[in-house]
Amino acid sequence: MRWWSAANLVSNAGTWMQLTAQNLLVLHLTGSAAATGLSLSAQAAPGLLLGLLGGAAVDAWPRRLTASVSQALLALVGFLTAGLVVTGHLTVPILMVLAAVTGLIATVDAPACALLGNDLVPTKDVPSSIALGSVVSGAGRVGGTALAGVVVGLWGPGAAYAANGVSFLAVAAVIPFLRPHPEAGQAPAAAPRRRRRTADGSRQDAAAASPARQGTGAREGIGFFLRRPRLMALAGITALSSVFGRNYGLTLAVLVTGPLGGAAGAFGTVSSVLAVGGVAGAVLAGRLRSPSVRLVGALAASGAVLQIAAGLSPALWVLLLLVAPMAVVESVSDTAGTTVLQTDPPPHMRGRVLGVWRTASTGWSLVGPPLLGLLMQTAGARGALVIGGVLIAGAIGTGALLRDRRARRARRAPAERAAGVLPVTISGTVPAARRPAPSRPVPADCTAPGHGELCAAGCAAAA
Repeated sequence: MRWWSAANLVSNAGTWMQLTAQNLLVLHLTGSAAATGLSLSAQAAPGLLLGLLGGAAVDAWPRRLTASVSQALLALVGFLTAGLVVTGHLTVPILMVLAAVTGLIATVDAPACALLGNDLVPTKDVPSSIALGSVVSGAGRVGGTALAGVVVGLWGPGAAYAANGVSFLAVAAVIPFLRPHPEAGQAPAAAPRRRRRTADGSRQDAAAASPARQGTGAREGIGFFLRRPRLMALAGITALSSVFGRNYGLTLAVLVTGPLGGAAGAFGTVSSVLAVGGVAGAVLAGRLRSPSVRLVGALAASGAVLQIAAGLSPALWVLLLLVAPMAVVESVSDTAGTTVLQTDPPPHMRGRVLGVWRTASTGWSLVGPPLLGLLMQTAGARGALVIGGVLIAGAIGTGALLRDRRARRARRAPAERAAGVLPVTISGTVPAARRPAPSRPVPADCTAPGHGELCAAGCAAAA
């Protein structure tokens, strides 16, 4: 796990170095901020369209081999782009195609690497593994963004792409030496046995269909996800929070530089506090053992309340006091939700569930910023924060009340059946199927003295 974390730290730094260089490169080639956004959309589009197939591939193929090949392919794309930049043959259309190819490979690479990291620890330590991944990701983002300015300034954007290619090779080189933890729970539970009739009419035990024979396609992943109320509730909570509650780079930037009258440096301070709070939250989340969707909802609702308070902040120092707990709550909630997502499905379904999640999360990440921008244009930065917080907290609270009401009804039903409480139809009568059968009169002959035993069976039947 230490080797895996070190390799991922290098890889995350390389990825953020390349993303920063890519934005600078597109601006240099086109001079258009819209083109920069289009390059990011081109990279995200495969996740929306092919995330389901990527998750199915992870379930069908050997995990370590899949991660090794995907990392090697990402390194190849990085080296190819670096060569085109250095030789001056890179154009905007080619860059868009390469960004789309990177996103396509990532539809397989992301779930494969996520599940591979969980295989290295016991099941009880999966939350700690995910929290450690969050810390590594945050550190890589800060380090990679800082290194990008130095590398691009000294050697140009091609060097950043080459460095990212080397970082992918570092991960690919570590993977063959990783060994799953014996308590990781990677193997599915033994298939239940059932009895089947043979050709001669006798019955014998036969193993139920193995997970592999039950289907490995994307359709099974969608069906499993839709049939799991926990996963559907988790998706609803995360979608609401992502669209209306977590785009702080947009909402807080407008709030600080607008109503609060701060400068760009003031927003930099707010961003630094958010980053520190996120790392602190990831460390705190490492102590989780068995998080639930209820915990994720409670944390999301708490973050929404803090967001409402942030929107009503009268001064910058009040906002600074609020953003740290906001970041902590968000980080712990993310770790808890990711743990539920990666441990709730059986092992043979986890890749497909992550594929469904990638498709859904890409969708709301693309739809969210325009919706939030429209809300800010209508209600302002303060209004967007307050309205978004009310929507999140209200939806989660309503869902919790409905769930508790259904649970109470489910608990009352067995008691009512045991007490003999029968359902009543619209007409107010007991259904015919539940009415007690009328007793038939016993024939007089059966009670006559000396009737004998010959008619005993007939009298009993009559009675």
